[in-house]
Amino acid sequence: MDFTYNFPAVKGIQAGREYYITMIPLKYLVKLLPEPIEYIPPEFRAQRRLNESRIPEIKTYILENRDSYIFSSLTASIDGKFSFQESKELENTGLLKISMDAKMLINDGQHRRAAIAQALAEDETLEDETISVVLFEDRGLEKSQQMFTDLNMNAQKSSNSINTCFETRDPLAVLTKGIVRDNPFLNKYTDLEKDNLGKNSSKLFTLYTIFRVNRKIIGGSEVTLEDERFLHSFWNNVTCNIPELQELEIRAITKATLREEYVVTLGVTLLSFSRIGVWLYQTQGVNIEKYLKKLSKVDWSRNNPAWNGRIIREDGKIMNNENAIILAGNYLKKCLGIPLSKDEEKREELMINESKGGIK
Repeated sequence: MDFTYNFPAVKGIQAGREYYITMIPLKYLVKLLPEPIEYIPPEFRAQRRLNESRIPEIKTYILENRDSYIFSSLTASIDGKFSFQESKELENTGLLKISMDAKMLINDGQHRRAAIAQALAEDETLEDETISVVLFEDRGLEKSQQMFTDLNMNAQKSSNSINTCFETRDPLAVLTKGIVRDNPFLNKYTDLEKDNLGKNSSKLFTLYTIFRVNRKIIGGSEVTLEDERFLHSFWNNVTCNIPELQELEIRAITKATLREEYVVTLGVTLLSFSRIGVWLYQTQGVNIEKYLKKLSKVDWSRNNPAWNGRIIREDGKIMNNENAIILAGNYLKKCLGIPLSKDEEKREELMINESKGGIK
């Protein structure tokens, strides 16, 4: 090897073969790990195609969190000559020498690499920062494709609820956690980790669903002191004025019965509360307690015909789309004496026509 790239590295062993971990300055990352050629057919590629929509999101994450962004290691294969010169002082550490004629092919991390390239174009101060790269010897296309499969098969996407729970930058996520913590009922029955609850779960709601309701109500992530007061009051009044929830607290009803015979714990129902919340939030001088007290008069039973065509289909299955949220919200608005918007009235008319068989 006449000319080489030299990287301080640590050597390890996985599945009986050597790999190396090194730090690469961001300014050299694009050159050393070139973008995969997109026109190559999938069967001849070791990576999936870039999802272009993800790149600006990651770039924005870097630039907006300049002092706190963090990335896991990239994984790449060395296609060409290289050698490892081990240190005499410390075992498995030394200098990784890679021929300048060799190619380094990304196995995992192409979106991070592309986003870093775009971020560098906007902020040159990133140049001397580094990212760790795990390097393997390239053993051909088939092995590289299998490596990609293995890396992604074993990587499990975290739930939206746990992401919300661990989020510290988003003021609305922080507020939502505070609401759940401070509301005795929500604190007891909200799952902070899962997005989907089983029929035997000890919890009734998910943190992410409550976060979504809050986001729909205030319309974004910016949070004022008034927003905090409103949302705390909103949830306190909601949980205090639904009899079935209070009956659960005194064990007059079981969680199983609540799930099987009522709609109040359904995600679509919880999201429909946002339709009430938006009106209360946007209407000046409204008495929140006065309106939300009327939740005690709502028939939450699945046998209530009012839910049919809104969130319950003819076959008894639950609908979870945006239209179902709006129609359920319409019913709650009527129960609470809140006027419907023109769009909501049109949706009501359409639902009635469909129920009469006018539209299939």
